[in-house]
Amino acid sequence: MLMDVLASREDAISLKDIAERTGLHPSTAHRILNDLAIGRYVDRPTPGNYRLGMRLLELGNLVKGRLNVRDAAVGLMRDLHKLIQQPVNLSMRQGDEIVYVERAYSERSGMQVVRAIGGRAPLHLTSVGKLFLAADDPLRIRAYATRTGLQGHTKNSITQIESLERELSKTRQSGHALDNEELELGVRCMAAGIYDDQNKLIAGLSISAPSGRMEDQWLPKLKETARQISETLGHKSSTSR
Repeated sequence: MLMDVLASREDAISLKDIAERTGLHPSTAHRILNDLAIGRYVDRPTPGNYRLGMRLLELGNLVKGRLNVRDAAVGLMRDLHKLIQQPVNLSMRQGDEIVYVERAYSERSGMQVVRAIGGRAPLHLTSVGKLFLAADDPLRIRAYATRTGLQGHTKNSITQIESLERELSKTRQSGHALDNEELELGVRCMAAGIYDDQNKLIAGLSISAPSGRMEDQWLPKLKETARQISETLGHKSSTSR
């Protein structure tokens, strides 16, 4: 309610007006507004007056970028799914995990989707996550390994930093990443990166399939689809990618 009241006016609003319009006790409104100010969600241009803060613009730009990626990807994802008849996933990095933001999927694939849209998984256990780790410098990769302990989910999971670094080197050289039953037994994945107009990796496109059904011939189709999505976002393709 506080945020909605602040959003209803361009100029700053007094604590008294905010309390009246929200029905909150002034001391309650004051306490919440102070917490929001600490997080830069709210500004205090003068004592006792409040307006929306710049942190909301930063978060809004993150959401805008995420939605733009999804909008650019969803049609091409469906086309790729129709071609291969296996789940096609769009994922983005959030901290030490990837988040699934879209999926093209049908029952005919014969594969149960365990992680729904909004689901998360560790970077080092997923094909898309490896793309993001491969884009980091060595110090960041080691810091990630220290924070997470490189916990494994299956007997195939990479749990040693030396093995992870070798895997990421392969990813950089090939321009794609693989998950060989490292997150879930019986499921393999391949992933290609999606880049924005600043040549920044912002998402990953992946194909998931039962281990016995994954086909290497899907990889060029996956990379081409990721390239088309990237171009829609303003990325200029290079001969090296």
